[in-house]
Amino acid sequence: MIKDEEKPQIQQVEQPRSGGMQHHLAAHARAIPPSGIRRFFDLVSASKDKDIISLGVGEPDFVTPWRVRDAAVYSLEKGQTQYSPNAGMLELRETIGQYLNNQFHLSYDPAKEIIVTVGGSEGIDLALRALIEPGDEILVPEPCYISYSPITSLSGGIAVGIETFAEDQFKLTAESLLKAITPKSKVLVLCYPSNPTGAIMTYDEMLPIAKIVEENDLIVISDEIYAELTFNGGRHASFASLPGMKDRTILVSGFSKAFAMTGWRMGYTCGHPDLISAMLKIHQYTIMCAPTMGQVAALEALTKGGLEEKDRMMESYNQRRRLVVQGFRELGLDCHEPQGAFYAFPSIKSTGLTSEQFASRLLMEAKVAAVPGHVFGKGGEGFLRCCYATSVSQLTEAMERIGVFLRSLE
Repeated sequence: MIKDEEKPQIQQVEQPRSGGMQHHLAAHARAIPPSGIRRFFDLVSASKDKDIISLGVGEPDFVTPWRVRDAAVYSLEKGQTQYSPNAGMLELRETIGQYLNNQFHLSYDPAKEIIVTVGGSEGIDLALRALIEPGDEILVPEPCYISYSPITSLSGGIAVGIETFAEDQFKLTAESLLKAITPKSKVLVLCYPSNPTGAIMTYDEMLPIAKIVEENDLIVISDEIYAELTFNGGRHASFASLPGMKDRTILVSGFSKAFAMTGWRMGYTCGHPDLISAMLKIHQYTIMCAPTMGQVAALEALTKGGLEEKDRMMESYNQRRRLVVQGFRELGLDCHEPQGAFYAFPSIKSTGLTSEQFASRLLMEAKVAAVPGHVFGKGGEGFLRCCYATSVSQLTEAMERIGVFLRSLE
């Protein structure tokens, strides 16, 4: 028998009290900043003040149309609770293909060129992970949706912001794109209509961009989640519809915004079979498939009745858009006219406050929550993102409160 004193002693290493478990985390996970959008949303959620008006999170105030919800309920009643094919139900992929052809003159093979994803966000993640190798540069026009840069970093790439300007209506120009390209450039991320600026790019405006993409052998991830939300009589032009761009473009879209289905997490990606095949492998190992009942709901959203519901919501957004833009201008804040999505991006530079200071004081003193522009990257400082996907009465009250707040600064 081995005596106790002869047994090998296991040294107990005391964990540093101040560091907690941080030292176990990967450096790239520690380096990612928390979402600037969710921070303000969480402040509102945590507040017991029911009088706060939130213009912060980009989410429709509409409830998902009843016919869409009913389709999901019926699928559950029928016991449709099994896995779907990894790429999604074939019927849904076929219907997405027909919809894209009817709406945007795009043609995709449902069997090989479309994946149903868990929201558009998964589609962006899949695309970047399938394309990026360590050190690759990903070109991102900014201000932009805040997830592109962190996802790029998680994949080992380097996000290169390209600043856009209010005087150009926040559109990407050929000149600025050319200046940003290096031998390491591999992917261009586009998001038009834009979150946070509401900017769009027309077919003709994208032609010079397409030429540069081809000359520099780039792949484009085109985030078109707001494609249905374009105003003033214009129809969205998909980057994939430009000559020679379909094979170079991974189109990412979904049902969250235009169909008021944010919580359903239903999206889709389309592209060349080689690109989609690689993305599908990642999807198989990480997600398996999108929720079956959500896919049934998405299928109903694309029926004639579902599309009519979408159009009614869009008309309401257009009314609110005009109200908010006019309101900011009457208050003396410069505000370019957003042609798409459901955001206004007024300049608050004239107040002398930073975006962070303005947004924080607006929440504390006027009880209106909005997102400081700097969280959206280059060119965002000095602006405020205000989502107008809320009721007219709430928007009217918010504008009145902002007016009182601005007068208090004089």
